[in-house]
Amino acid sequence: MTLEILTPEKKLYSGEVYGIQLPGITGLFEVLDQHAPLVSALGKGNVKILKDKSNNEMYSIQSGFVEVLNNKVTVLVEGANPL
Repeated sequence: MTLEILTPEKKLYSGEVYGIQLPGITGLFEVLDQHAPLVSALGKGNVKILKDKSNNEMYSIQSGFVEVLNNKVTVLVEGANPL
């Protein structure tokens, strides 16, 4: 699936991924390939990008939103830092 992580200043990440773990406002959740459409608010925490089954990349975020539609995940965040 395709993932884009955007801040007001720049595009943090864009590419094909296996999945992504996100800090929802009520807890962590994961989006994998062919996930159903979804829009959710995000809380403060870590975003874990699952590039494949053995490689990942992490960012710390303050808050934001995620949209999943047609096997594309768009994450809009404020204040993201790589870990």
